[in-house]
Amino acid sequence: MANLEVDFCGVKFRNPTVLASGILGVTASSLRNVVRKGAGGVTTKSIWLHENIGHKNPTMFGTEHYFLNAVGLSDAGMEKAASETFPEYNKRKPAPIIANIVAGSIDDFGKLAEEISKCEPDIIEVNIACPNVEDAHGKPFACVAGDAAHVTRVVRAHTKKPVIIKLTPNVYNIGEIAKACADAGADGFCAINTLYGMGIDINVRRPVLTNKSGGLSGPGIKPSAVKAVYDVYKATKLPIVGTGGIMTGEDVIEIMMAGARLVGMGTMVYYRGAAGFGKVVKEMDAWCERNGVKNVEEIIGAAHS
Repeated sequence: MANLEVDFCGVKFRNPTVLASGILGVTASSLRNVVRKGAGGVTTKSIWLHENIGHKNPTMFGTEHYFLNAVGLSDAGMEKAASETFPEYNKRKPAPIIANIVAGSIDDFGKLAEEISKCEPDIIEVNIACPNVEDAHGKPFACVAGDAAHVTRVVRAHTKKPVIIKLTPNVYNIGEIAKACADAGADGFCAINTLYGMGIDINVRRPVLTNKSGGLSGPGIKPSAVKAVYDVYKATKLPIVGTGGIMTGEDVIEIMMAGARLVGMGTMVYYRGAAGFGKVVKEMDAWCERNGVKNVEEIIGAAHS
């Protein structure tokens, strides 16, 4: 068998697959279950400083080709994360945990970084890129290099944990934004968040989602994710969690060749179930055996050579 272990910002993962933020990450037991099913690590749902209600149903819609969601980052807030999720998960910690944090202001990002660090996550993922809360909080910070860098500097000043910035694909030059964040102290990146999308029910002549538009994920966005990871790696050479449309072991290999060191999967669970993590790892191992790859780290960024 190939060695699938990877090092990400000094944290060891038994394999490159991680649960993406927002999928099954509500309780410690659900996070542990994903690890039992084969994931190398997990990412929490986006954690706010205070409770965030999110959007009204319907908030999700899927087909065989794509998935739309406008949940609105509903969350019980930092207090619950600190009193329930992290103590329970860390009590019998089966794999590294990445804490995803989100805020509507730069000051709140700093406060969150300080508070979440006390929960002892392995890595902090800073969500400056979510498209489906835009009406409430204005343009995502990830859309402007200066804003993204400002958030990065504030978070970096409030924690000693590795900090990765979650980037949006809904920009002209993602590499330029990544470079600004790298210069501001980012240790790595997560790329990409969802694209913008909308579905219309032609029988009732109105948008499927209450929020009208939402985040587009699923198999159809993989080429966008691969291109974004390629551009971010080229611009910074920093570690990247590549995510977006990843469904199979071959998909994981592809986005790692673009530059990803870890690979986040979320919508995959909708199509293959949580057991899909174990299946993906087996598919990766089979590919490595067929292609004479002994250590998966050999392929990271291979498409750049």
